[in-house]
Amino acid sequence: MKRIPFYLLVLCVGTLTAQTSPETYPVDPASVEQPGTPKGEMLKFKFENSKIFPGTTREISIYVPAQYKPNKPACVYVNQDGIQWKAPTVFDNLIAKNEMPITIGVFITPGKVLAQNETAIDRFNRSFEYDGLSDAYARFILEEVFPFVESQKTSDGRAIVLSKNGNDRAIGGSSSGAVCAFTAAWERPEEFSRVFSAIGTYTGLRGADRYAILIRKHEPKPIRIFMQGGSNDLNIYAGDWWKANESMERALQFAGYDVQHVWGEGGHNGQHATAVFPEAMRWLWRDYPKPIALGVTKNPFLTDILLENEGWELVGENYGFTEGTAVNSKGEVFFQDIPNSKTYKIGVDGTLQEYLADSKKASGTAFSLAGDMLTITGGWSQPPTKQVHRYKTSKAYEVVADETPGNDITIAHNGNIYLTQPDGRERPSKLYLIKPNGERSVVDEGLKFANGLCLSPDQTQLYVTESATHWVWAYQIQADGSLKHKQKFGWLHVRDVDENAWSDGLKCDREGRIYVTSLSGIQVLDQLGRVNAIIPVPKTKGQVSNLCFGGPDFDILYISCHDKVFRRKVNVKGANNFEKPIKPNNPRL
Repeated sequence: MKRIPFYLLVLCVGTLTAQTSPETYPVDPASVEQPGTPKGEMLKFKFENSKIFPGTTREISIYVPAQYKPNKPACVYVNQDGIQWKAPTVFDNLIAKNEMPITIGVFITPGKVLAQNETAIDRFNRSFEYDGLSDAYARFILEEVFPFVESQKTSDGRAIVLSKNGNDRAIGGSSSGAVCAFTAAWERPEEFSRVFSAIGTYTGLRGADRYAILIRKHEPKPIRIFMQGGSNDLNIYAGDWWKANESMERALQFAGYDVQHVWGEGGHNGQHATAVFPEAMRWLWRDYPKPIALGVTKNPFLTDILLENEGWELVGENYGFTEGTAVNSKGEVFFQDIPNSKTYKIGVDGTLQEYLADSKKASGTAFSLAGDMLTITGGWSQPPTKQVHRYKTSKAYEVVADETPGNDITIAHNGNIYLTQPDGRERPSKLYLIKPNGERSVVDEGLKFANGLCLSPDQTQLYVTESATHWVWAYQIQADGSLKHKQKFGWLHVRDVDENAWSDGLKCDREGRIYVTSLSGIQVLDQLGRVNAIIPVPKTKGQVSNLCFGGPDFDILYISCHDKVFRRKVNVKGANNFEKPIKPNNPRL
């Protein structure tokens, strides 16, 4: 790791005696205008045409370095709360000394909805824009601010051309602005790879206190972070800023991120951050243009599941809505394109072909011990068939159960079939059992949109996702196939922009881990129902809906994501109902 200059080590350790007020810190030469150093140009504009934050007005200041030439897209640094840290002077000096690349600075103030008359005050949008954990602000920058910046010209007529490469982009801010910067990178790591976080508000204003946990559970992202904080920072109703920043740093280190920190004794102000900003820029841009590498997490769930250098691979695209991923005993994977009423098969060699030209708009899919494919219809059919179908070949099917509309289906080794029947988001759902002799019964009802379901590896537990909440329910399967001991079992994470986790399909691996598709990606639970890991999935038109483990060794994870299907080689193997039940090891309590 790069050695920190002595004057910064003083800041890291802090003074042994009480600091005087105001705080004083050594001045980095890059923060002072240097004779003969080319000075960049500052442009200032009002921006009031946002569709993402409608009705707001704000200022956008643009720094264009003297060395910039429009024939090559420039690197970008975005800062919230406008110009801070003596940034234009710092950029002049660091660019002149080749300590950071030629970088255009974009400094944005928080939005305000202006009052309509003098008897009212403006609506201040800062906390709404900065403190939330959604991708709204990242989209605001990418879809509105950057195009606006590129529509301007310098005083000498140069066009402003910004790099589209996330490795060429840094973002920073202080307090809530630091949370905003981190969130933009967290939500869009392919767009923002370097973060400067000063006295970050990783506390309970709008949910940023969750980051220290989410970072530990997520598959690492290619982000580099420089953090600054002070032991005399705020300790108020929303939390302890100093301890929250320490927790963030420890979480980032645990998850394998490239993180540097400078801790001092300052309060909730910008003095310390101004002093360290030049070194932060040097550190964030060190070894550029080398891409920022993914770190190695210490989360054993992730390291046990994921393989190094194995990412998501596109299998197929341009479907209406994909669902019902399932695997047969050969390792062949099947999925449904529900609106287009087609079933597709992926061979063990990876080849993709249409399997059913008319699936009756089936959704759930499962395979029996005998190799038969079971599908369930009714949720999408117009008019609905409301049937469970059994295919021994692709040529014809028989009706297993009539007047039984449903969404998802699973079949145990002993031939018992379970299916979910959601009845809208507000009305109670039903769970059905269909025995091998055709006898059908309701084994539970009352869940709020019961959706996906799967069996535990030993086939003694039935797990069911309740999409309209953040719960996965568990039932103990009795000898006669009935269900007992219903329990709220799995607690799922809910994104800041959602009212529920919208969990959908789920499967188990042979060690008993439970993989649940949700709006947050794939949440992986242990046998006690605790989310230990979150695996992000590629962005598509919608969320990931279902998954299964395919391939000849059942170690390729297949996922259906709205209009696309992806796969990824993993280090675990799926538990299959058509195989003899497996008893996993006892979980760690």
